[in-house]
Amino acid sequence: MIAVADQTQNKMSSEKFESLEDDLNNLISEIQNAERRVQTTTGEERKSTARRAERRIEEANGIIQELESEAKLAPVNYRSQMLGRIRHYRNDIDQASRNLRRGTPAGPSGSDNLGFDRNERLEGSNRSKLVQGHQSLQRASDSIARSHQIAAETDQIGVEIIDELGEQRETLVRTRNRLIETDSNLSKSRKILKSMARKVMTNKLILALIILVELAILAGLTYWKFFS
Repeated sequence: MIAVADQTQNKMSSEKFESLEDDLNNLISEIQNAERRVQTTTGEERKSTARRAERRIEEANGIIQELESEAKLAPVNYRSQMLGRIRHYRNDIDQASRNLRRGTPAGPSGSDNLGFDRNERLEGSNRSKLVQGHQSLQRASDSIARSHQIAAETDQIGVEIIDELGEQRETLVRTRNRLIETDSNLSKSRKILKSMARKVMTNKLILALIILVELAILAGLTYWKFFS
């Protein structure tokens, strides 16, 4: 029973390995076709074909990992054969990947592929510089906007300060006018007080003179009455 189970498991593993192998062969065929198209096309079509080929290469690498997992479960007498086929597939995929990335050296198409790769890198660098430039411009725009906002707030504060200073000036002018009026009133009051003081002194002198006159009259009457 155990031997039958092992044979069933080996058969299932072999079937899955063969199914994965068929899928991998189809992907490798697509990659090789894309490789040839890259050599014969230009512009956007070449770029699109290269990108599709790179996606197929990623899928093929995933299938190779699954094949390696299946090979580890296979019997020892089959494992070496499976791993050899996997290495052959991996070499094909690596070669295709190198051809797509660096271009094939044979014929003018190889140099064209190299130029294509350089153009790709140049465009990527230009896009990166463009993004960085856009970010720098955005930061500069934000900084300018903040500066405008600060300037507007400062201008508003300046207007408010000028208005407040104007109100304070009017208050000071009114206070100065009141002080001038008060000083004028004080001057008038001082004049009135001086005039009143002179009148009081005059009244005192007149009163003293009257008293002296009355005393003189009283003395004269007394002398006349008692000594005459």
